[in-house]
Amino acid sequence: MRVTFPCLLIALVLSLVAPVHGAGPLLLVLNKGDLTMAIVDPARLAVTGRVPTGPDPHEVEASADGTRAYIANYGRGNGAANTISVVDLVAKQPMPPIDLGTLSRPHGLHYIGGKLYFAAEGARMAGRLDPSSRQVEWTVSTGQDGPHMIIATADHMKAFTTNRGAGSVSILEHTGAGAGDWHVTNVAVGRGAEGFDLSPDGKELWTANASESTVSIVDVRSKTVVQTLRVPFSRANRLKFTPDGTRALISDLGGHELIVMDTAARREIGRIDVKGGAAGLLVEPSGARAFLSVGSQGAVAVIDLKQLAVTSWIQTGPNPDGLAWVN
Repeated sequence: MRVTFPCLLIALVLSLVAPVHGAGPLLLVLNKGDLTMAIVDPARLAVTGRVPTGPDPHEVEASADGTRAYIANYGRGNGAANTISVVDLVAKQPMPPIDLGTLSRPHGLHYIGGKLYFAAEGARMAGRLDPSSRQVEWTVSTGQDGPHMIIATADHMKAFTTNRGAGSVSILEHTGAGAGDWHVTNVAVGRGAEGFDLSPDGKELWTANASESTVSIVDVRSKTVVQTLRVPFSRANRLKFTPDGTRALISDLGGHELIVMDTAARREIGRIDVKGGAAGLLVEPSGARAFLSVGSQGAVAVIDLKQLAVTSWIQTGPNPDGLAWVN
């Protein structure tokens, strides 16, 4: 087939004006030990780049188009931070951070529906950031100590936080047309409530209570705890559902195992030895694998969710923690 010069010219122009998309799929790994974010090719299980972060990075999220990463800089002791680092994933370069002002100790992040939600532990608040303007457009006080992790719905009508200090879950509901029309319901769950997830059908919140070896199941509609499961762990750090909702995975920062729960039977069905305390936890969109940050190994464990076994390790850097997936 003969390609004419005008056709080549049109193709060149279209390529120049086409929207820029990220180079996903990628796995992003925060290394708290050297304040970097490792960029990992999840097919080759190889680190392809490293980018500096802000102080004490804990959680990371990627934009839907895969061009940006957002990193919560938590801070410790008197060094409480109030910034969110931004990374250009195409250029693999840091961008100017976003200053949150008085909204100190940002931790949990959730990018959904074109917005970035965050939990500001130092301010006892949840917030929402418009990435295009880099401005905070919404905040709500939970009235609880230690809002740590956050999940929001794509329609921006609900958000949820775990409150580590208060041992509770906050359910935030948009009740009117105004930006300030939000109703907050705080549900007592258990001491050290931290890692949690919303079931894929949106009906239940499962919360791991780090200080009392339990998992609380909250019915979203009634806003009540409908069941508390006894699950032996030392200090649960994260809880994630598989995409089909049949399993819940729990990382144990104080132990050396990943715990696997059957969600229908409401019981533990297996444990996977990961050689040390586990922190960040992510299930890839296909549901075939989970990735687990293991600080003692300076690596991320790759777990086959059919075999329920570690199949590989990715050496990402010192003290890895937060993970994010880039499509």
